[in-house]
Amino acid sequence: MTHRRPRHRRRVIARAVGSAGALAVALAMGMTPAMAAGKTSDKPSATGFSADQPDRNTPWAPENDEAPLHHKPIHPEALTSARTAPSGLQLNMPAPTGQHSVGMVGLHLVDTSRTDPYVSGKRRELMVSLWYPATATSGHYQAPWMPSISGAHFLASRGLSPQQVTLPKTAGRVLAPVKTTLGKLPVLLYSTGLHSDRAMGTALAQDLASRGYLVVTVDHTHDANEVQFPGNRLEVNSMPSGAHSSDTLKVRAADIRFVINALGKISSGGNPDAGHATLPSGLSKSVDTSRIGMFGWSLGGAAVDTAMQLDHRIAAGANLDGQFFGTAPSKDLDRPFMLFSSGYHNRNNDGSWRTLWSHLKGYRVDIKLQGAAHLSFSDNEWMVPQEAGLLGLSQAQLQQQYGTIDPNRAVQIQRVYLAAFFDQELRHKHSTLLDGPANKYPEISFVR
Repeated sequence: MTHRRPRHRRRVIARAVGSAGALAVALAMGMTPAMAAGKTSDKPSATGFSADQPDRNTPWAPENDEAPLHHKPIHPEALTSARTAPSGLQLNMPAPTGQHSVGMVGLHLVDTSRTDPYVSGKRRELMVSLWYPATATSGHYQAPWMPSISGAHFLASRGLSPQQVTLPKTAGRVLAPVKTTLGKLPVLLYSTGLHSDRAMGTALAQDLASRGYLVVTVDHTHDANEVQFPGNRLEVNSMPSGAHSSDTLKVRAADIRFVINALGKISSGGNPDAGHATLPSGLSKSVDTSRIGMFGWSLGGAAVDTAMQLDHRIAAGANLDGQFFGTAPSKDLDRPFMLFSSGYHNRNNDGSWRTLWSHLKGYRVDIKLQGAAHLSFSDNEWMVPQEAGLLGLSQAQLQQQYGTIDPNRAVQIQRVYLAAFFDQELRHKHSTLLDGPANKYPEISFVR
């Protein structure tokens, strides 16, 4: 049973998830503007409403993955303060569990064939991060979870400052040489939640990199709340309020196809970075564009299916708790697909998942993480509990948004099952974890 929250508690929780997690705030409150008005539409808007899922109490149909419900003005000094001394609270993120060290490089990509759909007169440009198994990491500094200016903007949207909270360093060593002894690396692309940042998939991305994958996390510019470009230029969410989710997914799918093309340039010895930034040693020899998978959280999970329909180079896909929109799920898909949901969400209560399931003609699996909530599939899972004291959140309030599962356990299980799926489909290493319930992971149930 879903309970409505008093208005003052909504304000507290909105502040907690802020720029890094309110999509699921509205999701967990189960209310969107269209829902509240009792309206339906056969073309769902970017608020996340779908005529296929009209229940306003649904705790997983997100309205906005990252934008705060009560956004405060962000003053310029809040952004420049990102370089101040460390604060009292140092956030820490889960370390990778694979056997390889991790390298990272960020790339600025400009698609000269497309104009930006959200800002007139501009070419479409993206920031992406490449995570990969690395060697000789000594002397290469740790990549920040988010760059300084965008990180300050991110904190400010939560009502926090760099003086209060220091965002963590990642395991990725910037420009460390690629571990070429592994040969060509299978590629995984990541798309994040609505108005979310690519940083929200870091715990999963760097772990998969430590297991031998080249993982590319993508910021969808002007959909994301903040994207920092070279020269400390910050681009923020510029989507029109009436944007339709199906259109947003088409933009994301085009972004992903463009990124795959950029990876093809790297594999042929080119450099797609707009400023011809230095690439890690060994990268051009390590990109296997014949083995590409994609995963995403929330709206990013829905984007996986849309992208796979657009680009057949994506050989396998995984959706982390994202509702589908548009016509893509009603089209046959002959490649492997994983549905990975929170404890409250599966194809038994999401018509869009039922529709896709009936059109999956290749290998398919539908698993549920008991005790998890929608935000459990983002980096908010490990981040917000650490900030709870500053945000004034009680344990009960945390559980309302993140479920009852232990944060570290939630991250661990997601890592293991994502790796099992992509190992099976891209490396042809069958995992018994995908055959049925495992004693080691009783939190995972299979939706049959």
